Amino acid sequence: MYKALYVYFIGFFFIVISSYSQAPEPNSTHEKWEYVLEGSGDVLQIGLPVIAGLTTIIKKDWEGTKQFALSYGTGFIVTHSLKKIIRKERPEERNLFDAFPSGHTTSAFSGASFIQRRYGWKYGKWAYLGAAIVGVSRMEGPDGWHDKWDVLAGAAVGIGSTYLFTSPYMQKHVDIAFSASNKSYVFGLRYRF
Repeated sequence: MYKALYVYFIGFFFIVISSYSQAPEPNSTHEKWEYVLEGSGDVLQIGLPVIAGLTTIIKKDWEGTKQFALSYGTGFIVTHSLKKIIRKERPEERNLFDAFPSGHTTSAFSGASFIQRRYGWKYGKWAYLGAAIVGVSRMEGPDGWHDKWDVLAGAAVGIGSTYLFTSPYMQKHVDIAFSASNKSYVFGLRYRF
């Protein structure tokens, strides 16, 4: 079931990228792959948190839903507060003072780290790969919105906020049973590792 969710997301991802990625301008020094990379980062920074939230709903993991909301909200607030406080200029002297930390990277790593922390490395490794693509896209895309420190700080805020509020998902491990009939009583205990 979860594999299907990821397959649909990957399909959606490639459709969006191929449809909406910018084309290089004539006489541009940038190549097509740089535009595809930037578009990929734009999609994944939303897609990873959406997958994390949907996973909690599909699994009916309401505690996980609450933990995800707290961790994602904290990451969002911390990132945008730091942008206002630090006022670091964007690369290439754009005269914009909101570079540190990268919001795209915070969002992507918040979703990826939640998937890994709550549901394990089986899915988390792929989520982290997607988040890493977002980080690279913020530095290497044609617009080059961030430097490595902005991206590392965004990843740290995303992962840190997740680890503050998220605990590993534990399914019920103990089943207790009791049965009685004609003066005989049976008590059962089953523990799943």
